[in-house]
Amino acid sequence: MASPTPHSGLPVITGGVERMVAPKPSDRVDVLGDLAEPFGGRVPTMVRSRLQQLQINLGKLCNQTCTHCHVDAGPTKKRENMGADVVDRILELSSHARADNQDEKSRVVAIDTVDLTGGAPEMNPHFRRLATTFRDWGVRVIDRCNLTILTEPGYDWVADFLADQEIDVVASLPCYLEDNVDGQRGRGVFQRSITGLRELNARGFAGPGSPRRLDLVFNPTGPSLPPDQRKLEADYREYLWNNFGIEFGNLLTITNIPIRRYASFLRKRGQLDSYVGMLADNHNEAAVDNLMCRTMVSVSWDGRLYDCDFNQMIDWVDDQPTLWTIDQWSEWCDRPVAVANHCYGCTAGSGSSCGGAIVS
Repeated sequence: MASPTPHSGLPVITGGVERMVAPKPSDRVDVLGDLAEPFGGRVPTMVRSRLQQLQINLGKLCNQTCTHCHVDAGPTKKRENMGADVVDRILELSSHARADNQDEKSRVVAIDTVDLTGGAPEMNPHFRRLATTFRDWGVRVIDRCNLTILTEPGYDWVADFLADQEIDVVASLPCYLEDNVDGQRGRGVFQRSITGLRELNARGFAGPGSPRRLDLVFNPTGPSLPPDQRKLEADYREYLWNNFGIEFGNLLTITNIPIRRYASFLRKRGQLDSYVGMLADNHNEAAVDNLMCRTMVSVSWDGRLYDCDFNQMIDWVDDQPTLWTIDQWSEWCDRPVAVANHCYGCTAGSGSSCGGAIVS
């Protein structure tokens, strides 16, 4: 079968696997471009000089459907799930790029962290193989866990696996109040999340001196910037301990990015324009040097490569590299980062990354 001419969202069949071809640069349209001054005009061209982190999106399959989700994840997204061929190629490329294999004087590529995300990454059948292999190599592995997966039928193995492998858990809990969590993530999610946190605490996560790390993630429930991370962390810690006896490490505040499902959510309420404008008005130049896209690569479920998870979800890339068009991870360095107006979500206020606020 002849390959079709690449165009936005057009499927191409290769090796029996249907892959999506991203739009060419000339075809791309920044859907938020008219809502604020262009981000690329305010920020000098960013070039990735080193690579330290792989963020691997194992797919869009999830046991929840959240209003703020930029991935459009949910229980019906069974097709968009990473297969064995993609996992094999990730491991092949990564086997020579670990931090412990690098010359201290030239660490252009020194992968020390692998961030597994989704969807619910634990629902992918290759989650355990990926996590175990990287842990055997001495690489830090993060599981971005929605907590309710721990009480989902058929997933009672997850908590023990995370503990045995000493995988760092970054758990979603967008508020410490039940009504706010259930309003954003679905009825009953808060109580199931509390149960999940207790399961992790019982296995030593966040315990004194424990190597099992447990951090929480806050997302605003409304169209606003996160509050001060340190102050909110103190509130979380007091409330969760006093009411549920729950311990955790750090709270990570993350700004909601106005793309995909969250953009639709705002648009239906007539709030998209004002939200993007607010992000642009609060642009903080001090956040630019610490943006996560400067030291990472985002791998999609079908093996395409992007500067970050947000770019991945809107196919925002200057060309279309994949795991099979590079021979080594170093080819991802010395590349300009593709930007658009959704990037204001990472530079507004105290800045935002998958590790929380980036400006003190």
